[in-house]
Amino acid sequence: MEGKNDTNGSTRTTSGSPEDKLDELRRLLGKSNGDPLRIVGVGAGAWGSVFTAMLQDTYGIHREKVQIRIWRRPGRSVDRATAEHLFEVINSREDVLRRLIRRCAYLKYVEGRLGDRVLYADEILKDGFCLNMIDTPLCPLKVVTNLQEAVWDADVVINGLPSTETWEVFEEISRYWEERISVPVIVSLAKGIEAELKPDPRIVTPTQMINRATGVPMENILYLGGPNIASEIYNREYANARICGAEKWRKPLARFLRQPHFIVWDNGDLVTHEVMGGLKNVYAIGAGMIAALTNDSATSKSVYFAHCTSEMIFITHLLAEEPEKLAGPLLADTYVTLLKGRNAWYGHNLAKGKINLDMGDSIKGKGMIQGVSAVKAFYELLSEARLNVPHPNKNKHIVSVELCPILQTLYKILILREMGCEGILEALRDETMKDPRERIEIAQSYAIYRPSLLIK
Repeated sequence: MEGKNDTNGSTRTTSGSPEDKLDELRRLLGKSNGDPLRIVGVGAGAWGSVFTAMLQDTYGIHREKVQIRIWRRPGRSVDRATAEHLFEVINSREDVLRRLIRRCAYLKYVEGRLGDRVLYADEILKDGFCLNMIDTPLCPLKVVTNLQEAVWDADVVINGLPSTETWEVFEEISRYWEERISVPVIVSLAKGIEAELKPDPRIVTPTQMINRATGVPMENILYLGGPNIASEIYNREYANARICGAEKWRKPLARFLRQPHFIVWDNGDLVTHEVMGGLKNVYAIGAGMIAALTNDSATSKSVYFAHCTSEMIFITHLLAEEPEKLAGPLLADTYVTLLKGRNAWYGHNLAKGKINLDMGDSIKGKGMIQGVSAVKAFYELLSEARLNVPHPNKNKHIVSVELCPILQTLYKILILREMGCEGILEALRDETMKDPRERIEIAQSYAIYRPSLLIK
């Protein structure tokens, strides 16, 4: 297969069938005839399930060359209301109905709807139903509930876990890899970050967690992100993504993952892109609140967008020496998340009173709301005195978070719980709120870059 490099580091595939791309990756991983390439998805949320299902759709027919499976924890039951809705979805799709009848699986959904039996998340996933996305039937998947069985011989691992669970699960995985000779390749889909304040304040990303937990070198760990809504991608809406990491793997993986409706580019700046994937979730929660509180006012949402993106640009200047190169991907990912992501849904339903903070940040039918932990992480990090920046109008230094009023307000609403969702609207309409342009000028005028925040 022949590829050409664009000036921005992306790879444009000019030829190659799915089998050609599969053969190329097999060669790079040293696979011999009769030894299938083993791809394992770890975590079965919406995006993790869709990503694994896309690979199964594209490459699954080549059974002698590749085995694709997905791991999820066992024992998660499907409640009666969800089972009833699932039954309706099945009967509205003739292709799905026929498939279940052929597999002799239809009866269990009838019984689940009637309450005669309990359905389980891993059980329905085998038939192509992700619990967080039951309106979008996927292809049938090979589901494994034993983590050791799933990963011990995996060549490529897809991390579909939330950032809050990545360390724990990969620490367990590391025990199953102690005797390995070959090193696997890991692609992380997680869009979230955690913060460490001691001994020095810094951001910890999922790829760094995986590296620490397993000892797999960073060269073999990549991040894939972009402005993607899982159900729309599986329904073949045109989408872009970017895979970031070492050139050795990112370019062949970009070719392997690319499909006519899912274009994958590549970039060497892994950590910064990964951090930005977590940052947009923070502001998506606020966007959902604004939409709910203003009856979906386009004017109010545009005002919020101006302020939240100025804060993101400011934070980007703390994290990256040349953040302008991130403007396009960062804003595209932010835009789609503010429009239709689960974090925006969460903020919207909080403001409408349909859910409450006591329900936690793992919501039935939606999965983990990554933005909540990210609000806490970014606020605590930017509150560190060691990250002080010059005050724009006074001859003194201030903590960085003082220049991020929306982040401060979200922290008071979601973490401290000292104000209601209306606080985000009050903050936005505060006549003392600075022009967003001023925050961008501060970021561009002062030397605020803190390379220690992103230790590679």
